Amino acid sequence: METVKITTEYITLQQLLKQVDAISSGGMVKWYLAENEVLVNGEPENRRGRKLYEGDAVSVPDLGEFTVAR
Repeated sequence: METVKITTEYITLQQLLKQVDAISSGGMVKWYLAENEVLVNGEPENRRGRKLYEGDAVSVPDLGEFTVAR
């Protein structure tokens, strides 16, 4: 499980997907979430603006699992 470091209180799912290179631009996120099952803390998530806080776990198909940390 890889760690995604943040310097703010939270990061959005869209920002995380861009940071881990799942998408190349913010415009792709809606399509990406419709075509792929992204899990946040074990639950399917399709809201690009979902706020992720320290300790949240995100599973991205074909890229792996990530933990948010400060």
